Amino acid sequence: MDKYIYTPITDAITKDLKAGDYIYLSGTIYSARDAAHKRMIEALDQGEQLPIDLYQAVIYYMGPSPAREGQVIGSAGPTTSGRMDKYASKLLDLGLKGMIGKGKRSEEVRSAIIRNHAVYLAAIGGAGAFISKCIKKSEIVCYDDLGTEAIRKLEVENFPMIVVIDSDGNNLYETAAENYRE
Repeated sequence: MDKYIYTPITDAITKDLKAGDYIYLSGTIYSARDAAHKRMIEALDQGEQLPIDLYQAVIYYMGPSPAREGQVIGSAGPTTSGRMDKYASKLLDLGLKGMIGKGKRSEEVRSAIIRNHAVYLAAIGGAGAFISKCIKKSEIVCYDDLGTEAIRKLEVENFPMIVVIDSDGNNLYETAAENYRE
C-alpha cells in the first residue's frame, strides 16, 4: 500500500505503517553515517547534549557526493545500515522514530524499534542520483570536520522507501523470504 507521510514521525504514524508498505516521506530528516553516530554516542557517554534533536526524527544513513553546479546535493544513496547497529538502540531510546538505509538489522535494533514504536525504512540502493532529486534543501548542521559524514539537515519531498521493520517488529526481509520459499 502506498502511503504519504510527513515529519515529525509520531507513534500514530508508525502504528499505521506495516512491513512492505511503500511510503513517500516529506519534511525534515537528518543524514548521518558511521563517524557521526560514533561521535554522537561519545557525546552522550560524556554527558553532553546531542547537536540535533532526535525526538520524532528520522536519520538517513547516507554520505552524499559533492553537488554539481545547480544541484542541492550530489548522489544521495543509502549506506549499509548494519554498521550503525551498535549505536541505533541508544538513539531510538532517545526518541528517534525512523531510520533509513539498506540491509538487515540486528535483533537488538529490532527490539529497540518495537520498544520505541519506531520503524526501519529501506531506500533503493544504487539509486542515489534519483533519490537526490527528492532532496530540496541540504545544510550541514554539525561535525563539518567529518566532510561527507557530517550531519546534514535535509528537506525531502516524496522520498520513496519501503517499510522493512514496522513498529510491531514485522520484518519484510524475513517474511518475503518465507513467502518465496512457500
